[in-house]
Amino acid sequence: MAEYFLSWSGGADSTATSLLALEHGEPLTAMVYCEVMFDQRTSGEVPEHAEFIHTVAIPWFEHHGIHVEVLRSQKTFCDYFYWPITKGPNIGKLHGFPLSRKGRCSIKRDCKLPPLRQFIRQHKGALWYLGIAYDEDNRMKSMDQNAVSLLEKYRVTQAEAREICKRNGLLSPIYKFAPRGGCFFCPNAKEKELRHLRDNHPDLWDRLLGMQSDQRVVRPNSFGFDLTLLDYENNFDFDDRQITWESLTREEWT
Repeated sequence: MAEYFLSWSGGADSTATSLLALEHGEPLTAMVYCEVMFDQRTSGEVPEHAEFIHTVAIPWFEHHGIHVEVLRSQKTFCDYFYWPITKGPNIGKLHGFPLSRKGRCSIKRDCKLPPLRQFIRQHKGALWYLGIAYDEDNRMKSMDQNAVSLLEKYRVTQAEAREICKRNGLLSPIYKFAPRGGCFFCPNAKEKELRHLRDNHPDLWDRLLGMQSDQRVVRPNSFGFDLTLLDYENNFDFDDRQITWESLTREEWT
């Protein structure tokens, strides 16, 4: 019997894909969610998104007869970060924050792809639904022959996918402060996302600041425009105190 899996992230496009499968009676063996972990107990997802996935979305789909397979690598982000370098000029030091080239993070290669590839090998020949919207022409061209987009089949755009999720109470709260889901330690995170993490999850923010300050790491990190987390912390603190140029010059001359 043929198997049909949905590669699911909890984002609007893949969630809308599952809802279309339900609505139109498309075959769906299971939804497959691969979760990167920060450490053995803490999800790498932005906390609001992690809570949405585990307490709202997964129970909803299970209640409607769709099984959600949760995959996790044995290797966490902290394992990656504190992994000692064994050769070269930096031998004995720690890897530190992940590399990011052209918007792609090396954490995906080391912590996300291995369990997903293993699952694919175990289900060889399965057809995969991908959450690629009708108006994403470039991504559509990159699909493998064993993959299909229900959003394309039913001509659903990205904006329409969000509306489908909203109507069913399944739009992740992450869209209130971020354009899409991702790890809270992502080196491609925008300033608004980092600000949200600092203001709403100071425990996680402080852990990242402490990791950046570790003198043993080779890559103390860069979060866009060559700014470190400490740079952002200083900028956010400056904004919080609402220090203006006028007040600085006034203090200087008084």
